[in-house]
Amino acid sequence: MDGIGWILTVVISGLLLISVPIAVALGMGVLITMHFLSLPPIFFTPKLFGALDTFALVAIPFFILSGEIMQRGSMAKALLNVSRCMVGHVTGGLAHISVLTCLFYGALCGSGPATTAAVGGFMIPSMIKGGYPRVFSTAVSTVGGCLGVMIPPSVPLILYGASAGLSISNLFIAAIIPGIFVGALLIIVCYFICLFYKYGTKERMVTFKTFLHSLYEAKYAIMVPLIVLGGIYGGITTPTEAGCIAVVYAVIVECFITKKVNLNIFIECLAGTVKTSSIIFFIVAVAVGLGHLLMYMNIPDMIVAGITSITTDKNMIMLLLIGLILICGMFVDGSAMLLVLTPLILPILKQTGIDPTHFGIVFLLALAIGFVTPPVGVNLFVGCGIGKVSIEKLSWGSLPLVGAMLLALLVVAYVPELSLCLL
Repeated sequence: MDGIGWILTVVISGLLLISVPIAVALGMGVLITMHFLSLPPIFFTPKLFGALDTFALVAIPFFILSGEIMQRGSMAKALLNVSRCMVGHVTGGLAHISVLTCLFYGALCGSGPATTAAVGGFMIPSMIKGGYPRVFSTAVSTVGGCLGVMIPPSVPLILYGASAGLSISNLFIAAIIPGIFVGALLIIVCYFICLFYKYGTKERMVTFKTFLHSLYEAKYAIMVPLIVLGGIYGGITTPTEAGCIAVVYAVIVECFITKKVNLNIFIECLAGTVKTSSIIFFIVAVAVGLGHLLMYMNIPDMIVAGITSITTDKNMIMLLLIGLILICGMFVDGSAMLLVLTPLILPILKQTGIDPTHFGIVFLLALAIGFVTPPVGVNLFVGCGIGKVSIEKLSWGSLPLVGAMLLALLVVAYVPELSLCLL
């Protein structure tokens, strides 16, 4: 990398170290580098607007808004009750309920931190009251919240698909089995931890009639993934249209049928959606601009040459890419990392024959692990706030569950059939 490349790296890294917002840091890095390259502003400004001129990105605010409405309404609690009926009687029941609810809630939300906040808000106090240690209770919801991005609809998958020029519908479908696989591994680890340390108490096993009643009470929530994924998988709707349908459905159910969301709450949901979406779109715009600058500087070809000079083995290249993403995920916001790295990695995937859809799921899982690895793990900060534990204790307490996710990452990476069998 020449001197200009180092200027770009130092400027962005320095701004991030002094806590400048990541979108501003990326944008300033690009502008300063353009100055040294004597590039006119016209090189950058059309990229900012063109980056957002993508129909697929419109799905993001729709899915965020539908998740906000369902979280404030009745659907999240209904899913919790279903989880309680399914696994509450097993050793470590409340831990399993937490993970299973995160799994269900991911189908409504599409965001890791939002899932941690929503599920952890009522599960962490419940687990502590049920005899589970505070750190373990917080760790379960914090790591389980990563399932929010694994189960479609997933905001990172929309960003990856738009950036890589891939079918978002296929990415959603490819994420289903790996997402369930990760959830199952987390439940197994929770079971053995609770069995070994004798955490918590078992709940009584409910009758089949009670379970059916819980399913009936959650009928509106259960319909959401059926409507969204059924419409996409059946070729009836695009992901963007499915997001719009999800919002209309959530409004009808929560505002007019269950009447859990009034006008004031709906306005708060709109405000939260605008805030979250604007942050994401700001990052998208400058990250795409940065990507074009990197291509102008021939950085992707240099990275391809660097990696292929180390090894040409497909499996080793996959391992190197996973290591790169995991390291970057410790320090960089997930959305920005995804948008910056995707254009750099795609040429490597093409050269080595790695399916970009399969790698998208690997990328997603590695990105999700970044949510729970310090120093920039956003789920950790959300969990610390809810569970009232230090980030150091939570990081250590999360290690067994993070280990399960790392195992799942390797399995998903080297068994592509898990991701591609439904396509």
